[in-house]
Amino acid sequence: MSILCIFLFLTTVVVSVQSLPNAELPAFREAPAFRNGRECPKKTWPSSFNNLNRHHHDPSIIHIAMTLDATYLRGSVAGVLSVLQHAACPEHIVFHFIATHRRADLRRTITSTFPYLTFHLYHFNTDLVRGKISSSIRRALDQPLNYARIYLADLLPFTVRRIIYFDSDLIVVDDVAKLWNINLGAHVLGAPEYCHVNFSHYFNSRFWSSPVYATSFTGRKACYFNTGVMVIDLRKWREGKYTEKLEYWMRVQKKNRIYELGSLPPFLLVFAGDVEGVEHRWNQHGLGGDNLEGLCRDLHPGPVSLLHWSGKGKPWLRLNSKRPCPLDALWAPYDLYRHPTLFCDS
Repeated sequence: MSILCIFLFLTTVVVSVQSLPNAELPAFREAPAFRNGRECPKKTWPSSFNNLNRHHHDPSIIHIAMTLDATYLRGSVAGVLSVLQHAACPEHIVFHFIATHRRADLRRTITSTFPYLTFHLYHFNTDLVRGKISSSIRRALDQPLNYARIYLADLLPFTVRRIIYFDSDLIVVDDVAKLWNINLGAHVLGAPEYCHVNFSHYFNSRFWSSPVYATSFTGRKACYFNTGVMVIDLRKWREGKYTEKLEYWMRVQKKNRIYELGSLPPFLLVFAGDVEGVEHRWNQHGLGGDNLEGLCRDLHPGPVSLLHWSGKGKPWLRLNSKRPCPLDALWAPYDLYRHPTLFCDS
């Protein structure tokens, strides 16, 4: 291969990874068509599902929300593929994608990669969080789209009563219907809880030294949970005005800086101690390492239904750099990214 070809190849890879605003979005191979098994209920809704507001609630439909942007698109595509590949009734899954920019381009990418996918794409107005976001320990946590999960109840039609929210750096290796069907009871939100974690680490000394703030957890058995995997009852969320409750803590943070970790602490402040616990198998998180160095990590003990590369290290970036962690090999089979050709005629 000539030096020019090597240069062009590396340039294309770097542009794809960095996702510059005016760059082409990454190209992906077309995913296979995944069809329902014989045990699946008959579909009673149009495959296009373009007009969600006009359709009655159908409890057999599984609704999944994810964000879409150029930077994490490769991870989002892998996540969607993993969900469909392991679902017993993939045609009963509807994806709800949230994006801020380049929605037409993102729609074309999803349509060409998953021709049979039922999905809807929503615009997230960044003005909703303008002036409410404060800097955190990692730049990616400061992006407006990272806060879109707070506004799902406002973005999605009222006919969507329950949603699974997934981050874009995970893969599912089990039938997502098992997660969908958990009983939330009286709770608004369900997620794996980790009560052995030192909860105080998620808030700084200014928070704990304030009688007003520190007593926020009084009377609650507050446990850490990761907001990258959540099952949410949107009806209860709307009735309880939980978006406003989360926004309140964002305004407090903006004024007094009581934590360092983006959109996670407001969720802990509002929901910790009032979460329906989900089996840990549904969020084997932290595979991206910590938020500063992104070092390799092992799986937690126990069975696995979902692998989550939360933290700084992302599997597609480590694979590109030829410095993958051992567990990145579990993500690679779901990567539909079409690498630039290694050969050219010049």
